[in-house]
Amino acid sequence: MKTKDLKNSILQMAVEGKLVPQDPNDEPASILLEHIREEKHRLITEGKAKFPKGGESIIYTASDGSPYEKRVDARGRVLSDESIADEVPFELPEGWCWARLENVIEIASNLVDPREYETVLHVAPDNIEKGTGKLLDCRTVLEDSVKSNNHRFSSGQILYSKIRPALKKAAIAPFDGLCSADMYPLDSNLDTPFTLILVLSDLFTHQVLKGDTRVKMPKTNQKALRAVLLPIPPLAEQRRIAERVAELMPLVEAYGELEDAREALDAALPDRLRRSVLQEAVRGRLAPQDPSDEPAGELLGRIRAERRALAAEGKMKLPRGGESVIFTGSDGRRYEKRVDAKGRETEPVCIEDEIPFEIPEGWAWARLETFTTYIQRGKTPKYSTVERYPVVAQKCNQWSGFSLEQAKFVDPDTVSSYTSERILLDGDLLLNSTGLGTLGRMAIYDSSKNRHGWAVADSHVTVIRTINEWIDYRYLFAFFTNPSVQSTIESIASGSTKQKELTQTTVRNYLVPIPPLAEQHRIVERIDRFSYLLTSQ
Repeated sequence: MKTKDLKNSILQMAVEGKLVPQDPNDEPASILLEHIREEKHRLITEGKAKFPKGGESIIYTASDGSPYEKRVDARGRVLSDESIADEVPFELPEGWCWARLENVIEIASNLVDPREYETVLHVAPDNIEKGTGKLLDCRTVLEDSVKSNNHRFSSGQILYSKIRPALKKAAIAPFDGLCSADMYPLDSNLDTPFTLILVLSDLFTHQVLKGDTRVKMPKTNQKALRAVLLPIPPLAEQRRIAERVAELMPLVEAYGELEDAREALDAALPDRLRRSVLQEAVRGRLAPQDPSDEPAGELLGRIRAERRALAAEGKMKLPRGGESVIFTGSDGRRYEKRVDAKGRETEPVCIEDEIPFEIPEGWAWARLETFTTYIQRGKTPKYSTVERYPVVAQKCNQWSGFSLEQAKFVDPDTVSSYTSERILLDGDLLLNSTGLGTLGRMAIYDSSKNRHGWAVADSHVTVIRTINEWIDYRYLFAFFTNPSVQSTIESIASGSTKQKELTQTTVRNYLVPIPPLAEQHRIVERIDRFSYLLTSQ
């Protein structure tokens, strides 16, 4: 059960007489109501109160066991006497009575101009927590700081918001002050904490809304409020109920905190699990190794040979300074050498301090540029309102996926200036490479989400392209989006704190753990299966 529902349930049990046991020794509520009527008649006689318009309400149980209400005038003459069985929502315990709000609660109206005050505390609906009776921080009235026509209230009165969306905003005033015209100060002849329970209950709120027929008005009116039917327990039981509610509500609040923590955990759990899965994937702990797989070292050797062939055909460029080859020396440490197009090698350099974690047998470390065909920032476009040639910007790359909904468009007259290699292909990795907040965010280009059939990246996005027979681009995506990479992105970025960027050199030289190609596919399948299970819950 939600915290809000639990609170409402406790309040409903309280007003129905189901929260504490009845005591037959308590003075019945009927005697309490008679005392309240006598006191009101005395105040009317002294000119301190007015007799109700339409007569005084007296609710009683007839000989047939049904509740009736009669209205009597100031001389005691009966004006009406009708059954209200259709109004009574539930049976009352022995010793309880029904009464209209106007019989037991006065709606105080003492309008004043707040500009006459400088140090009086001011309360508005926003200063009360809905449904709890808690008064939040208030402010001191200063000249012209609040609107005119505010109510003056006294300590012990109940401040009740009459704005419909805030009907359950009510609190007992702990001091004298002013409240906005959107609130009623209520003077209760009942136990004040019990009266607050009544006011916060669904029974009360539903009647106020039902009784107010002004559908277009945002506030309830006094007529609807005065007509609310209230269940009245003996005074002693009112106090027991209020004490019991006061005991239970802190427990409900504690339950609510636990519930909020659980909901936050539930909300965060899929992302945490996804991160954990990606972390395990790039360390070789998600899918099993198969000794019959072609080792990653041999795969990388084959990739280097095919890259040289592509370079000879002019289809790609080899890195300046030669191809990177990373290997494990006889001392068990990792070394790197460079090999040029003619097979000439540089002196190996130990890179053990660059290796972030250990990888399984059959895997290998490699620089990103050694198994890709294209790593390049997009270029700054000349934009146009003609929606034909979209440009992928950083906002197109979201963790939720690739989208062109917010894309801008290239001027058609400049399309010919884009070389064929800049046109995006399915499987291209799009890496956000500048700015704060979006730096390192990545998406995979998907032509099925591009109805235009043509797209390029702008200068804030780096395009990473490989051949799927070399490296599964989905595995690369899993690597770059795993926490071990994302948590270090800003530390390897260049520039000021306000304008960080991932340079092409940084991206090209990024160390990647490479599994055998078959294992890459198994890893991706496991990730996809796990993602499906998360989204299908």
